[in-house]
Amino acid sequence: MVFNQKNAALPAQWPTIHSQYFFSRQKELILELVLPRAGERALCTVSGVGDYLQIFRDKWCSVTGIAFSAERLEAARKQMSEGIELHLGEAENLPFSDDEFDIVVVINTLETSRNPQKVIAEAIRVCRERVFIGFLNKYSFAGTKQRLKGMFGFPLAEKISFFSIEEIKEMAGSLIGSQIIKWGSVIYFPTIVYDVATELEELIPHMKNPLGAFVGLSFPVKYTYRTAQNPLLKKSYQLKNDQVTAPEAVRDMLQETNK
Repeated sequence: MVFNQKNAALPAQWPTIHSQYFFSRQKELILELVLPRAGERALCTVSGVGDYLQIFRDKWCSVTGIAFSAERLEAARKQMSEGIELHLGEAENLPFSDDEFDIVVVINTLETSRNPQKVIAEAIRVCRERVFIGFLNKYSFAGTKQRLKGMFGFPLAEKISFFSIEEIKEMAGSLIGSQIIKWGSVIYFPTIVYDVATELEELIPHMKNPLGAFVGLSFPVKYTYRTAQNPLLKKSYQLKNDQVTAPEAVRDMLQETNK
């Protein structure tokens, strides 16, 4: 997803001191959990702010973003830097082949989705290495749900869902099996605390900390095969593997959902 001032209810480029600091903390967590490398292909399904896409572009990744409406897509194309490819699509039905991206990032998207587990399933389907999910913590100490909506760029009148860490771990775990899930959180205090001392935030370890308003969670996806993207070939290539894999389980789940 890309930045749209009207829909995100925040001016471009995170201009306020608080917003700049909150974004810097999210960026630190994202980079620690994802570890992007130059040349990797990254897909970002991100609600509200295009700066998340730039995180990966700055690491010399090939970045693709999803816009959920033609209006946002057109606005985004005027705002994004070179090297970021934009597509129209839905998080629940991504317009990409299996195993197409090294990294898939889903941030503040589950909150507005009618089917969060399908969003995660689609992220896994199009990924061949690792997935990152960022979401708002229902058990955060940082403030009320209404205040958190404003802090993270959601229109205050918009109805969104908040999640617990265990809920997202359970959704992801049902799709990937026993893979190791890494997670952490940032932004622990109400906004007023950051007027006085941001140092308090940085004294608290963020890995496996359940108290932050923004939670980041990452896990590996086992790369087993890849559907040919060139329609002229009319065939796919498959690596030999006797085990049931995460993408296969995801595809089965999606087929059941669509019946």
